[in-house]
Amino acid sequence: MKRTLLAILLITVTALAAGQRPHLVDKAHSQINFVAEAKFISAHGYFDKWEAEVMLDPQKVEDSTLKITIDAASINTRVQMRDNHLRSSDFFSVEQYPQVTFVSKKISKVADRKFKVLGDLTLRGVTKEIEIPVDQVFYENNRGRFRSEFQINRRDFGITFQSNFNPIEDMVKVQFDINVQDKEAVEKSQRPKSN
Repeated sequence: MKRTLLAILLITVTALAAGQRPHLVDKAHSQINFVAEAKFISAHGYFDKWEAEVMLDPQKVEDSTLKITIDAASINTRVQMRDNHLRSSDFFSVEQYPQVTFVSKKISKVADRKFKVLGDLTLRGVTKEIEIPVDQVFYENNRGRFRSEFQINRRDFGITFQSNFNPIEDMVKVQFDINVQDKEAVEKSQRPKSN
């Protein structure tokens, strides 16, 4: 009986090891961007500060999980006056709602290296379930790259400000390009080699 339980335990541990594994984001090769259209000019921006918790199964991506946490105040459109306005209560209201989060709930494979990620997006205190397309660019040698482009309606999240001078579109394009590395492999490569 004890041998049977031990065998089951070993099989379970082996299966877990071969499945989800924590991955670290390579920030130098990752970005979260957005494009907001307006009458006179499109505002292209990104976020300087964000973190991602990635539990990735490279062999079966649909068994993976993802949580992204963005520092809303780190918004950057390269125009300080506009950035300050975006941080105000007209838009992100960063003092009251300092974070934007996305938490995956289900990942479905739709084609080779193409997935749909269903999850909760929380912005300005409002949580909405959205589904986003994700492409796996590659995964090799414990490193992978995933990218996505989708749109959200800013009014769904209580961002209703409108300029009479420079009307802003409701739909905002969001883009992310994330490069990840297997955490254990990274830590192993950083250990000092013994003589």
